[in-house]
Amino acid sequence: MARLFGTDGVRGRANEQLTPELALALAAAAVCVLGADADSSRPTGTRPRVVVGRDPRASGELLEAALCAGLAAAGADAIRVGVVPTPAVAFLTADYRADFGVMISASHNPMPDNGIKFFAAGGHKLRDDVEDAIEAEMRTQRRRPTGADVGRIVDAADAADRYLAHLAQAVTTPLDGLTLVVDCAHGAASQVGPAAYEAAGAKVIAIHAEPDGLNINDGCGSTHLEKLQAAVLEHGADLGLAHDGDADRCLAVDSTGAVVDGDKIMAILALAMHESGELTDGVLVATVMSNLGLHLAMKSAGIELKVTGVGDRYVLEELRAGGYALGGEQSGHIVIPSAGTTGDGVLTGLMLAARIASTGTRLADLAAVMTVLPQELINVQVADKHAVAVAEQVLAAVADAESELDGQGRILLRPSGTEQLVRVMVEAQTPESARGIAERVAAVVAAV
Repeated sequence: MARLFGTDGVRGRANEQLTPELALALAAAAVCVLGADADSSRPTGTRPRVVVGRDPRASGELLEAALCAGLAAAGADAIRVGVVPTPAVAFLTADYRADFGVMISASHNPMPDNGIKFFAAGGHKLRDDVEDAIEAEMRTQRRRPTGADVGRIVDAADAADRYLAHLAQAVTTPLDGLTLVVDCAHGAASQVGPAAYEAAGAKVIAIHAEPDGLNINDGCGSTHLEKLQAAVLEHGADLGLAHDGDADRCLAVDSTGAVVDGDKIMAILALAMHESGELTDGVLVATVMSNLGLHLAMKSAGIELKVTGVGDRYVLEELRAGGYALGGEQSGHIVIPSAGTTGDGVLTGLMLAARIASTGTRLADLAAVMTVLPQELINVQVADKHAVAVAEQVLAAVADAESELDGQGRILLRPSGTEQLVRVMVEAQTPESARGIAERVAAVVAAV
């Protein structure tokens, strides 16, 4: 039987694969596993407390109800924090001293999808063995509490204010004089994102900040930058910032309309932290998806680049293991452990804008520290991503591509962590070469 948890929680088509019944069972099992883990630190005779947040998807309403019901039925109190970013739930789990937290979101995925992600006490992502324990617990029949032992459900009116205060404390550089266009993806940062940038002193033009439950990520946000690019040019802004549905990502657009991706953002922040002595051991952590140009830029600056597998959880593991200060992904997940336990798109946007404000340097000039090697990424829809990725003809096509690149580029083929896709990424000396090789390998993947 396939593992229930993927690389970023449990995801699926809401009310089809990800049903209210599954959500209720997950919540009850999580109380038994995560609540038991925190028993020793909780005052005697008190119930487990759980933070529950969501993005604006319509299906989030029914899944929130099911999760809260499952928590209460297992004897835990649910603290509903409403529509807030994923990193806000991680922060609030620690700030409310909850036993664990739950975020309902499918991040950048289309609206019909949804997901359930757990955070342990302190706001940390779960280890694989803890997720496996929750899945195993779902098959266990336990006696449910009754009477006064049944959990309660309360709404936290101050959740967004607590998170905004945390951001203001984490980044104190004034943004006075900067004009920002912020694409909120009709997602979880539609209110707190613009509020955070305005509180820092920036003039903010918010776009796609009117979620209706159905329009999240619909032609906007970090996966669709065209409208943000146009808005930056229209308003003569200093920069544009794009978040995804749950706002754990941030991509940028400079004043010329050019895209500044996660690799370039990491390069800018790594140099800033290296200069200030905040970059622990002179190390930046990134995944295998980061462009070779990042490797070269960091080497030139005397910064060591440690490489992990794809997924912010693996970046987080390396950061925690080495006590490092900065890591992230090309997609815009940037993790700064001193300010948060997971990727935080709004925090990243604040830090990037603060670097512009403190240096008086245009984003385009800051980003010029890194030269991007031409890269082509093709996502191929398949029926069984894991089987296709290791098919004999696919491996042969990858080997042929590596031979053609002859050390002057690279090819990376991997199954998506959240969708039935196989991703084919090629870097080469010219865009034409990268595109041609990627298209040939993708055609083989599609034919399997």
